[in-house]
Amino acid sequence: MASNVNPTVRRRRLGQELRKLRELKGMTAEEVADRLLVSQSKISRLENGRRSISQRDVRDLCGVYEVEDQRVVDSLMEMARDSRQQGWWHTFGDIPYSVYIGLETDAQSLRVFEPQLVTGLLQTRAYAEALVRGALPETSTAEIEKRVKVRMRRQERVTDDSNPLRLWVVLDEAALHRVVGSKLIMREQLEHLIELSSLPHVTVQVLPFEVGAHPGLNGQYAILEFADAADSSVVYLEGVTSDLYLEKAPDVQKYAVMYEHLRAQALPVERSQQFIQDAAKRFAQ
Repeated sequence: MASNVNPTVRRRRLGQELRKLRELKGMTAEEVADRLLVSQSKISRLENGRRSISQRDVRDLCGVYEVEDQRVVDSLMEMARDSRQQGWWHTFGDIPYSVYIGLETDAQSLRVFEPQLVTGLLQTRAYAEALVRGALPETSTAEIEKRVKVRMRRQERVTDDSNPLRLWVVLDEAALHRVVGSKLIMREQLEHLIELSSLPHVTVQVLPFEVGAHPGLNGQYAILEFADAADSSVVYLEGVTSDLYLEKAPDVQKYAVMYEHLRAQALPVERSQQFIQDAAKRFAQ
């Protein structure tokens, strides 16, 4: 379940506030960097929330921006202090997609298109373990176990009655055919998928092969939305060595429109559930 203070979201929100102050001052990131004798990339990372922000950073930036209202400074300093706390995922050590986990933990809703696999939040433990083992063949057993534990912990947002994540998933039919682990694991996974899709806040649709070309052919992506209006939506694109986060309104809107096309082309919810049931029966033979 989400903690009261999410450091990832606080960093992101603080970065947005600092960017606003810079823009109100009419300064470029390069000009600010020159004033503080730091790199321009540091200023950019502070503003996009990808770097921890110290209270000293906030003090120095407020000085450059000539912020006179002490209440504003104090509020930003408090956000900087909160942003340096550790989220639950830090107890697992170095997680390569920790920024995403922080955003997902605080998101109100999540829309996912998955072209190859059952999405992580809906995976069984056996499926997740077989998937990590197959996708990362040189990974140690300990690392595999850690990744699976993190994935299981993330799933608490799906089953949390007090603060459930509104989840909408469009799965390509390929995800129902690709045997991950074994036929038994696949059957259990698809049965689990049917069970979770019956939850009122979870929607699963299948995009059948017969659709042909569609807007999701470029690959998997997720759109995260937040309850606080101050937190803009984020498009997450997972990579092999690095991930991409899109936050500019035109970019988010483009992916949102693509998602609407995918939902329209996918099978309706009831037909999707039947489609998944039929696929599960095939693995029982």
